[in-house]
Amino acid sequence: MNPVLGSFEELVLLAVCGLGDEAYAPSIQRRIEEGAGRDASMGAIYTALDRLQQKGYLRSRLGSATPVKGGRRKRYYDVTGTGMSALSAANSIRRSLTSLIEGGLTT
Repeated sequence: MNPVLGSFEELVLLAVCGLGDEAYAPSIQRRIEEGAGRDASMGAIYTALDRLQQKGYLRSRLGSATPVKGGRRKRYYDVTGTGMSALSAANSIRRSLTSLIEGGLTT
């Protein structure tokens, strides 16, 4: 069985998916803050990215240096097949649990 996917980790994975080739820590942070309306510190982003890589849900690569003198290289992230499976499983669980209460939801 795959390791459990936490709710913040799920947001990070979804942000990486949505950003495609532009998925690096600051853009992931912005996507979560804008899309989920949730504050996300850079420390929390980096911690989640590290955990997701350890679980095999993400892989990273270094891009070229920024054009400013002494510019650092950006680390970009991609979701692996295992990460996509984890997102799919989380979505399936959510749908299953939601269906249990649909009769009780009000409109």
